[in-house]
Amino acid sequence: MTNNQLAGKKAPKNILENIADLISEYYIKTPDISKVENRVQFGTSGHRGSSKNGSFNETHILAITQAVAEYRRDKVSGGLFIGMDTHALSTPAYKTAIEVLIANEVLTYYSMEYTLTPALSHAILNHKNSDGIVVTPSHNPPSDGGFKYNSTNGGPANENITKWIENRANEIIEDGLKDVKRVPFDKALESKYLVEYDFITPYVEDLSNILDMEAISNANLKIGADALGGAGMNYYHAIKKRYNLDMDILHDYADFTFSFMHCDKDGKIRMDCSSPYAMAGLIELKDRYDIAFGNDTDFDRHGIVTRSSGLLNPNHYLAVAIDYLVKHRDFKGLSIGKTLVSSSMIDRVAKDNGIEIIETPVGFKWFVEPLIDNQIFFGGEESAGASFLCKDKKVWTTDKDGIIMNLLSVEILAKTGLDAGEYYQELTKKFGNPIYARVDAPANYEQKAILKNLTPDNIKTTTLAGEEIEKIITVADNGAKIGGLKVVTKNGWFAIRPSGTEDVYKIYAESFIDERHLLAIQNEAKEIVDGLFSNL
Repeated sequence: MTNNQLAGKKAPKNILENIADLISEYYIKTPDISKVENRVQFGTSGHRGSSKNGSFNETHILAITQAVAEYRRDKVSGGLFIGMDTHALSTPAYKTAIEVLIANEVLTYYSMEYTLTPALSHAILNHKNSDGIVVTPSHNPPSDGGFKYNSTNGGPANENITKWIENRANEIIEDGLKDVKRVPFDKALESKYLVEYDFITPYVEDLSNILDMEAISNANLKIGADALGGAGMNYYHAIKKRYNLDMDILHDYADFTFSFMHCDKDGKIRMDCSSPYAMAGLIELKDRYDIAFGNDTDFDRHGIVTRSSGLLNPNHYLAVAIDYLVKHRDFKGLSIGKTLVSSSMIDRVAKDNGIEIIETPVGFKWFVEPLIDNQIFFGGEESAGASFLCKDKKVWTTDKDGIIMNLLSVEILAKTGLDAGEYYQELTKKFGNPIYARVDAPANYEQKAILKNLTPDNIKTTTLAGEEIEKIITVADNGAKIGGLKVVTKNGWFAIRPSGTEDVYKIYAESFIDERHLLAIQNEAKEIVDGLFSNL
């Protein structure tokens, strides 16, 4: 897909969201759930949509929250933690959810401060038999809203749970919301079931158990932290004060239009801290700082900006983080988790360090139990999401954590003298320099259904870009279906999978040879997809 002419440019006023209309439509528009796109649908970790097109409205949140309350009734004895990010739709949805939870007499821990996803996961794990809700569409555009349910293990709920919630929520909507229990928000605030909770202090104080905060503090590095107007802005201020860091905190205010952003490759405003287009503003400032970084709106993703490399490719940083942690922590005997669309550089780093890899489908939920069980010390996704264990092997979070990944880059610089970009260059001298790319292309519901159910038999060729195919994967190492297909050769691979939240499919590809080889892999993958679609 060709980049939009606005890609990497400051967002012009004419594309800024009308926030008043957005919130008004949240309340007044009733979704027609006879249309598939307007039904409650959980993707890799939650339901997302927009009030403008009827896919994220008060009706959805009433039904989903009622379904959550019913699901947990006989399963969760502790409280429910709830948080929200800085998207405009998050605040009304947050209040709607609280009204339903309190009417159902769910002990609910809340804060009117913005709450980052990893802080909520951290809270769940430190309170017995609790669960949580995060109202966030992650890095998606300002028009979007999102609702995620985290189960008692602190991570995104598994497919069995989300499917139950999804089906029950749609049932409730179809029945005219008759089963929804609700109290007015001002009454909820007076309820004994609603308890104010400080998410920030426990999280910030605990950072010294997962990172070498003393080394970070003593290094006297000039740090740039771009909150991108997201939920973690006050967390960064608390971290700066607690650990005495020389850190500038940028865009530390809520702007529901996100007018300070640079446009992503498609010309939309998207708080994607791994996109060089969206992060163009911070990249321009990279020489002011020894290390800089950004986060998406709920702070579960990371983006590292170094003087040597600019914005570091997320795959590159995952490889760096794994190699560094192996060498500077006692994680002997533990494996790592990676999604099957992450770079094979990680495989080479792991093999060199004598570490086993567990390759999973896309979605951080696949790392939850392995982290809790101390089977893996690190779980990472190519989309710039990762978490790892504390220094004593205690689980930190079972959801992605953008803050610890950003601060780890400071620790790496403080203790090795190399920024993450320089560290990665050292890895390429040893393992080669792979070229990785992801291409998104339009796909309708029927086309996405075909891609989700591919089998090895769909691949009729025995070679890929001139190399013999070594394996075709439709089931991951953990036995789960990948919802697509991956083809691997000695020096390259591609994977095809449909998006769970957008009308596109994705081709991931990587070559350890050169650009021409990568292009050949991409072209042959596209030909395979075109052949599959030709029968529709």
